[in-house]
Amino acid sequence: MNYIKKHWGNILFFGLLIFMFTPAGLPLRALLIKGVSYITSRVENLEIKPEDRMTLQDFDWQLTSTDGNQINLKDFKGKVVLINNWATWCPPCVAEIPSLQKLYDQYKDKVVFLFVAQDKPEKVKRFVEKNNLHIPIYFMMSDMPSQLQSPSIPTTYIIDKKGEIIVKKTGAADWNSGQIHNILDKNI
Repeated sequence: MNYIKKHWGNILFFGLLIFMFTPAGLPLRALLIKGVSYITSRVENLEIKPEDRMTLQDFDWQLTSTDGNQINLKDFKGKVVLINNWATWCPPCVAEIPSLQKLYDQYKDKVVFLFVAQDKPEKVKRFVEKNNLHIPIYFMMSDMPSQLQSPSIPTTYIIDKKGEIIVKKTGAADWNSGQIHNILDKNI
């Protein structure tokens, strides 16, 4: 007990290091980010104003699924598409996956979902199994269109039937919110 009292600062410092910079802290960081993203996405308007929207110019983007099936974004031209760029090692990505899974469960027959992983397939498969996910995960086979490139993950886009990017969100969000439901419902 004396040791703890004497060295509490060092213990706290090393505990914080473990929390911030090791895989052991990933679940706690994800939980913290999930709480913050839940609050901020409730007040943040995720929909891009019509006058600020860009129309996707290049739909040629080849992807492969975890099963090895190849698809191309141009196959979904004229449909509402949600693209989520994520990684298993990214705490904000891990934080928002449960809300994306719920959104997928509700809209999988109305919206095309492309969850594009920035990891090795084996690592992604283990993550999916561990977290009991059943979202469609893809890996890039060609460069993504320049309008969908972002230096940060997670980055999520919603593209409407006309090819306009109506949502672009970098960072975690609560994707199973009334705001997102409204955006999707008025565009499907």
